[in-house]
Parts: sequence; structure tokens; C-alpha cells
Amino acid sequence: MFSCSQLKSVSKPGRYAGGEFGQIIKDKEKVAARFAFCFPDSYEIGMSNLGMRILYGVLNQADDVWCERVFSPWKDMEERMRADGVPLCAHESGDPVRDFDFLGFTLQYEMCYTNVLNVLDLAGMPLYAAERDDTYPIVIGGGPCAYNPEPIADFFDLFNIGEGEEMLPEIVRLYIKMKEKGATKAEFLIEAARTIPGVYVPSLYDVTYNSDGTVKAYTPKYEGVPAKVTKRIVKDLDKMFFPEAVVMPYIECVQDRIMLEVFRGCIRGCRFCQAGMIYRPVREKSPETLLRQAKCLYENTGYEEISLTSLSISDYTRLHELTDGLIEWTNEKKVNLSLPSLRVDSFSRELMDKVASVRASSITFAPEAGTQRLRDVINKNVTEEDLMRSAGIAFGSGKEQVKLYFMNGLPTETYEDLDGIAALAKATVEQFYATPNHGKRPPQVTISVSCFVPKPFTPFQWEAQDTVETLEEKNRYIGTRVTDRKIRYTHHDARVSHIEAVLALGDRRLAPALVKAHEEGFEFDAWDEYFSYEKWMSVFAAAGIDTAFYANRRRDKDEVLPWDIIDCGVTKSFLWREREKAYGETTTPSCREKCSGCGANCLGGKDICCPNAKN
Repeated sequence: MFSCSQLKSVSKPGRYAGGEFGQIIKDKEKVAARFAFCFPDSYEIGMSNLGMRILYGVLNQADDVWCERVFSPWKDMEERMRADGVPLCAHESGDPVRDFDFLGFTLQYEMCYTNVLNVLDLAGMPLYAAERDDTYPIVIGGGPCAYNPEPIADFFDLFNIGEGEEMLPEIVRLYIKMKEKGATKAEFLIEAARTIPGVYVPSLYDVTYNSDGTVKAYTPKYEGVPAKVTKRIVKDLDKMFFPEAVVMPYIECVQDRIMLEVFRGCIRGCRFCQAGMIYRPVREKSPETLLRQAKCLYENTGYEEISLTSLSISDYTRLHELTDGLIEWTNEKKVNLSLPSLRVDSFSRELMDKVASVRASSITFAPEAGTQRLRDVINKNVTEEDLMRSAGIAFGSGKEQVKLYFMNGLPTETYEDLDGIAALAKATVEQFYATPNHGKRPPQVTISVSCFVPKPFTPFQWEAQDTVETLEEKNRYIGTRVTDRKIRYTHHDARVSHIEAVLALGDRRLAPALVKAHEEGFEFDAWDEYFSYEKWMSVFAAAGIDTAFYANRRRDKDEVLPWDIIDCGVTKSFLWREREKAYGETTTPSCREKCSGCGANCLGGKDICCPNAKN
């Protein structure tokens, strides 16, 4: 645990002090396995992550397992730790992470990879898994980035592919059993890969490459190790563990609110969206379960806001029943209800009234593209009329600020599509004045434009990303088209998006570059003040990596992709069909309208995946 002098010498000592209400303390002498669960970013972000809250609670249900929290220390604390020779410690006990049985990372964003290596180094552990003997913790990775774990595969002992509520306890339970028998780490990893579905152990596969640099094959080294690792899902969310008491931080976090997970998966199939594919099939919680969990969390935390979380909350089939049940007591308690992921084609005045029942605020929509042609290409399935109707509802309900999310660099994009972004924002301003009973102050429409990054397990996984120069030129061009002071224009850094694409689409040959980046002090690359494009490109060049090979190259249909070792349930043939439909500017209906045969029902049967859909 950190000393008083160390805590006094850094900003936000509450990040490290521990002792929060709700933390779980156990007698370490009475547990069979200790698990350090790391969110490789700042405390404020990690403590806001619902997945971390869930898995922390899941593991601690077992009397003989103690899961503790670990976060990346901020720069000032890291400097003090290195100067004083203090290793990275777990939050609850203050014990060195090096002494645990497991060190698990949740991998939410590729730009956190350098933080992962820094955590390993601060813990006093070799970076490469092959250099860590049986005295070191078993290093596990999970989360969305685990669907292409190859760029960081050499640093991990195993990956959880899919949802961890059932899989992670199975891994720990197997470890305890084999530890009691005196098994080695290598024996445990082989047994885990053979017997626990969803476990991917990179060291158990040989990877070969073609002369053109593409992947040739993944070959298991041992009999019984799966040729392809299929993701795990929780079939019944009502029976799934959900934390009804959480650790309460002493400092302000990104999400100081109740996060109520309503359902998993998405019925829409936007062709750029990785989450919409890898989290299939759709599974809903019942309103009865959600109402009970919400009330319990409120009583245990006192938070004044409930956020209903999902990829598209308005696609929850019993949303009105749920919100009615919540409002029965949230209005009286002055608890704000937040619906953060509403679609413009399912937005209603009734929902607007519920969202604004306690506190008025701005509202956000995501048209993603400026023209209907390009929205059809990406299968967004919303129209300008949908947006104007929804904006009119918001303006008529007292909203004066609307934020619109777009992307540039999408496949088949033209400058006419970029013109459409500014035109759609202007039309939204005009809708404000065309709406009866609009607010007295002038409207403020903010357009936020991110750069398209091709992601694994999407129909656009074969696409090339625009070059940095092209993306920057498009960003500047959009700025020239925005001439109304009522429209505020922001855009993402194209250089960050390029590095993100390299890491998202990369393979194991990126490992030396990541090690070199760590050696040169890279960390917190998701934060603007610490990201350096020039340094990243220098590191890649020194490691002999051509970033264009990964980010700016269109892939062939039959190419073996680095993530083909993973089976996310959605078939590669379905993704290719969707890509062809994109180039034909043809849309695909939602899963509830018609089953398009993506393959996700293989994970649980048709009854788990939109049972009322037409075949």
C-alpha cells in the first residue's frame, strides 16, 4: 500500500488510497486463488466500467477466490513508484501484483496496449509470456480487443473469448484443481484450452506466413487444442450475476451513476460496427429483473442517475414497460433516467418526456453519414426524415442542443457525402425554427466526425482505411462547409485513427514494435496529451513495420485474416455477403424483421436469437 508521503505527493490521491465502501476484503490465508483484475487506464475510467464491476463480483462469490482491482497509475504516481522502488500493488490488500495467481486485463481499446505492457513492467514481470516461469501470475486478456488478440498475443498466457461470467470462474476453478495436484503452468494452459470452451492460448499454435506477408495458417501444436476458438455467451441474462452493491469511489469518476444493462447484442447490423457483430445474438433481461436490480442499486449507492445501457436501448422490446416501472419511484426520489443510445427512427415524444422528467439536457443522434446513399452502404437504415422528426420532438420538448455523430473515410464515400454532413446539420438548425414551442435561446447543433477504422468481424474488415493525409483533408473540407455559427464542428485526430487501425488489424509481428514503444515510455496513448504520432511511426519504422500493410491495404476475400483463429458466431461468408450488399448500396433489414442468416444462433439456438423474426 502507498505511504502517506507518496499519496500527498501526487494529484488525486483518492486513485490509490483504497478503503472504499463496498470493496471486498478476504483472509488471503484462506483462499486458494488470488486474482488481480486490471483496467489498464486511469482509476476514474476503470471504476466506471460495468464489465469490471460484474466480473469482480462474479469471482468474489467463491469463498476460496479473492479478486482485487488494479489500475494504471497516473504519470506522477508512476514516477514516484519507480523512484522509490515500489512495485504495482492490488487495490484492496496492497499486496504486489507479482504475488498473485492471476493478472487479468480487460481490453477495451487498442490504444491501451502500451498501458498493458507498462502494468506488467511496474509489477516486475517480464513482458513476453515465454519469459515468465511458473512463479509469475498467469496473464489473461478479455474484452472486445480479444477478438483480435494477435498484436499482443505474445504477452498473454491465455485469452477469454466472449462473455466471462461463466468462463472466468471455470478457468480459476480448473487452476485450483490442477495446482493442488502440482501441475505446471504449461500443463494448466493445455488443459484449459482443451476443456474450457472460449479459451485461446496463443502459445499452443504455430503461425506461418505467405511470401506476401499475409497469414498462411494457424496450426495447433497439441492434439485436442481447438483449431478455432468459439466465443462464449451467457444465454439467460436474468440468471446472470449482476452486482447489486458496487465499490463506491471517493473521487469523481466518468460514470458516477447506476448502469443498468438491459440487453446484449444488436439487431441492426451496421456494417462498420464491431460491437453489433461480436455481441450477437440479442438477449434481453426481463423488466421484472431490471426493476429489482435498479431499486437495489439505488438503495445501496444513492446515485441520482440511472443509465439504461445497451448498444441501442430503443430496440429493447419492453422499454415502455421498464421506463414506466422506473418512473413510478425515480420521479419521487429525484433520480434522473438516462437513455444514452436512442436511434432516430425509434425516438418518440413519450420517451422524450421520460428522459426529461427530472433534468433537461442535450440529446445525441448518430446518422453516421451525410447522404442516404452512404447510409444505405453502411446499413444504417435511418433517413433524413427520421432525424428531422426526432429533432423536432427534442426541440418541442425544450431541448436546444443536439449532437450529431458522423464518420468520414467510409467505403465508397465521395465529397458529396461530406457535403451532406454540413447540410444535415443545417437542416437540423432549420428544424428548430420550424418546430412549434421551441426554446427561446438559439439552437446549438454540434457535429462530431470520427475517422472510419476497419475492425475485425465486420463486413468492412477487408477494407483499406484512407491514408492519414486523405482523412485530414476530408476533416478540413467538412470544416469549410460549416458556415452557420449555430453549428459547432469537431473531429477526431486522423493520426490516432491510423495507429488504432494498425493495432486493430495487426498480427503477432507487431509485438516487437509494442515492446519498443514501451521501452521509449509510451503509455496513456488514448489521451491526447500523451499521444505522439511521430513517435509511433518512428517505433514502427525501427521495428521494420509498414503500417500501410495493416491499415491501408484492401484484403482479398480468401485471405486468412489474423483473427480467423476466433469464431465469434457470425460467419465469414455472411460478412462477405454484407460487404457485397454495401457496394450494391443495398440494405439488410433488422433481425426482428427478417433473419439474414448471420450464424449467431449457432451459439444458442433460434429461440435465443429474435425468435419472432421471419425466415
